[in-house]
Amino acid sequence: MRKFVIAGNWKMNKTLPQAVALASDMREGLRALEEIDVIICPPFLALAGVRDAVQETTIAVGAQNMHWEVEGAYTGEVSPRMVQDLCTHVIIGHSERRSHFGETDTMVNHKVVAAIAHGLTPIVCVGETDDENRAGKTQEVLDRQATQALAGLSAQQAAAAIVAYEPVWAIGTGRAASPAEANDTSGLVREVISRECGTPTAAAIRILYGGSINPGVWPDIIAQPEVDGGLVGGASLIADDFVSLANQTRAAHAASLGR
Repeated sequence: MRKFVIAGNWKMNKTLPQAVALASDMREGLRALEEIDVIICPPFLALAGVRDAVQETTIAVGAQNMHWEVEGAYTGEVSPRMVQDLCTHVIIGHSERRSHFGETDTMVNHKVVAAIAHGLTPIVCVGETDDENRAGKTQEVLDRQATQALAGLSAQQAAAAIVAYEPVWAIGTGRAASPAEANDTSGLVREVISRECGTPTAAAIRILYGGSINPGVWPDIIAQPEVDGGLVGGASLIADDFVSLANQTRAAHAASLGR
């Protein structure tokens, strides 16, 4: 049985004191949720402070990005060796990185391979734009992104990654995918992984949904059999909302054990 995940992407929000305060506010509500994986991803400058704030809990800390090179003349970048000193997970290929900063499928693959090589768990983001969705290209886009993101990994390495399906049209818009859409499209991603990496890998890998998640819509989405958790944006900046989402995820995980 796949262990469910709830991850919070704080994006470019919170100063160091604000980030430590938010993590501290979440700490008590999240500290004992051992049945699921809980991950919070603050900005780079807050990683050390947030890591210290959640010590002696089961909460993991992740970075929002990284470069694939270990060191060198890459002004402004952060290497996997730097990231591994501070956290255990890293978000790779988020649609905002692709659209705002020109990240390509090849760059995403370099980062995924580097993360695995440095003992980090990559949270690999895939998802189609509104135009691609309306043009019926969702499957084509997800096939390309997932295939190229995991290229060069062994089946065991790929199974250790986490994939987040985030339809770009749902991010920050308040328009979440329907439960059926989230399930069906996550299933498409799993089919690609099965083809490329084998059925056991596809059965083991966790696929998250992300895009306008909130406590009102989440129970119906996380109840879907192909959805193993969520990558949360805005709601992860509100302690009570994120704790609520984590508890809903734990309840869904318990229910899934009886399927």
